[in-house]
Amino acid sequence: MRLVVDCTGVFVDPVVSADAVAGSLRGHLESGADKVLLSAPFKIKDKGMTMPADAVTTIMGINEEAYHPGQHNLISAASCTTTCLAFMMKPLLDHFGADNILSASMVTVHAATSSQPVLDTVPTAGSRDLRKNRSIFNNIILTTTGAAKALSLVIPEMRDIGFMAESVRIPISTGSLIILTLNVQSEDAANPINRGQINAIFQQAAEGVYRDRLIYSTAQNVSSDIIAAPKAAVIIESQETHTRTAFSKVHVDRLSTLPPEIRQHLNQSVLEVPVTQAMLYGWYDNELGSYTNMLGDLTVHIAEEMI
Repeated sequence: MRLVVDCTGVFVDPVVSADAVAGSLRGHLESGADKVLLSAPFKIKDKGMTMPADAVTTIMGINEEAYHPGQHNLISAASCTTTCLAFMMKPLLDHFGADNILSASMVTVHAATSSQPVLDTVPTAGSRDLRKNRSIFNNIILTTTGAAKALSLVIPEMRDIGFMAESVRIPISTGSLIILTLNVQSEDAANPINRGQINAIFQQAAEGVYRDRLIYSTAQNVSSDIIAAPKAAVIIESQETHTRTAFSKVHVDRLSTLPPEIRQHLNQSVLEVPVTQAMLYGWYDNELGSYTNMLGDLTVHIAEEMI
């Protein structure tokens, strides 16, 4: 078999050798596969190691051109959350530019995964996060997500933006939500960025370059409504887009990188910068409609490049 799609979730480290006793992604290559597509983000256990040159993370519709058949043998399709987040951030980056997005943060309200037990279990010795052993049937569980790190692999501009990502697991089988908050510098203080402008960006994206990947919804959705949405990486809940603009006060004497020649010509000690905080909501079917379809499209893309 020339192309293997590894969906086990067990082998995610691209640096582990092919002859590892416990198995590895490279074991597929050793066994005769030409390419291995991973349905999860790469996770390098040894912090002293870097991403190997033959590994790449790519999302269809975002950065599939980063995959080079002659170089890359291990390909990660990122995660369901990163895929949704990428299609929420990319239209905003296309419109405002990375320089005008001062910071961003997200929380994913995520359906249960196979890593969580049905009933409370006994933690292993040395466990640091005891919440991982709690029943997903009976709890809302705070956990972590690697979406922020993975996003910078598929959208390099994100490395220049202060970004945080957190996750909350809830007891449903599928149907998840990203709550994305951004601070954007407004160019016109008299006419600041508003919800109509933000929604227009996503509506245009849904009708244009990101059609089929991004759905702009004017409905009042709940999680079960978006299950099996065809090929949609994200469904923007436009009714819940919110914005608020205020003037952020910047003290000139705290700008350590401001050149002295500019500082001496400023006739004020405090600068007021119009900053708009925008909050938007994006649904995704983390099992079928969103991620599985996107993974299928990437599989076809890689297979076609191998012919």
